[in-house]
Amino acid sequence: MQDVVIVGAGVAGLSLARALAASGVEALVLDKSRGVGGRAATRRIEGQPVDHGLAFFHGSHPEFLAALDSVEATPIEGWPLRVRGEGRPCQPQAFRKGERRLAFEEGVTAFPKSLARGLDVRRGARVISVAERGKGVEVALEGGESVVARTLVLALPLEQTERLLAPLASKSDAIRPIATLLSMLTTEPCLTLLAGYPLETPEPDWDLLYPSEESVSMLVAHDSAKRREKQWQVLVYQCRSCFSRRHLENDPAEWIPMVLSDASRLLGEWAGKPAWHDPHRWRYSRADSANTLAQPFWITLGNGARIGIGGEVFTPGGGVEGAFLSGLRLAERVLGDNVG
Repeated sequence: MQDVVIVGAGVAGLSLARALAASGVEALVLDKSRGVGGRAATRRIEGQPVDHGLAFFHGSHPEFLAALDSVEATPIEGWPLRVRGEGRPCQPQAFRKGERRLAFEEGVTAFPKSLARGLDVRRGARVISVAERGKGVEVALEGGESVVARTLVLALPLEQTERLLAPLASKSDAIRPIATLLSMLTTEPCLTLLAGYPLETPEPDWDLLYPSEESVSMLVAHDSAKRREKQWQVLVYQCRSCFSRRHLENDPAEWIPMVLSDASRLLGEWAGKPAWHDPHRWRYSRADSANTLAQPFWITLGNGARIGIGGEVFTPGGGVEGAFLSGLRLAERVLGDNVG
């Protein structure tokens, strides 16, 4: 029997596990991916970091900023410094007075890796179901293994959380209304294209571009502007949710030409002819900041086991800071119940 099992090694799950560890409570973190951090992801291409999810961090909460400051990486304060375009950012608060912005030269993945250091994180562990078992919750993994926890925390995209809770919701009056609420919220998808251009290509005079509404891309990040040593000029095209939803299940060969054609229109003919490109599909990219909730959920089952539900949607404003803070709030509940 594990004291605490956390499903999801994104920022919410990792901040929870780190806060528990600081108070002497060990937690097992399970994640289906090979790495940690969720959309705070960095890919290396010929040794050059490319942030292909989150482009930068922003926030104002002291604990979140302190966690960023503790990362052993090279911060780029104020990034993005040069913002262009008529489009609306997905999180306008990132550019408000008093909001701190920064990136890392080594890539945004430096932050979740810092949070994960020293924790018991099991990667490649896909959870397929949860069920009451004795005085705990049994977490079944793909491949036949299972673990039982007194406290289970789901720090996953809403849709994945809803699917795991469905069998319990059919039997539990405590979970049923929460599962119903979760079914009414959605996570936006995002098709993303990394594109590399020779160094002699004219360098854009912006860090981030927010194109107007008729564009396929919601955001274009001049990622190589964050790298002192680079092999390529790299742009990262993040598509609008409506376009991404329409082409989510399509072969990338079908939607990549549309993105590059749009890039030619936006930036010039050169942008449509990269030396290489690499697509990525974010099925669960970000929560709609207009539909965030006040706090994480905390449920006690009939057998005395507890289930917490966290993530960016459970903090007003959402975003990475929201995910981080939801983890801290869940840690308070876990520790409070342990003392009780």
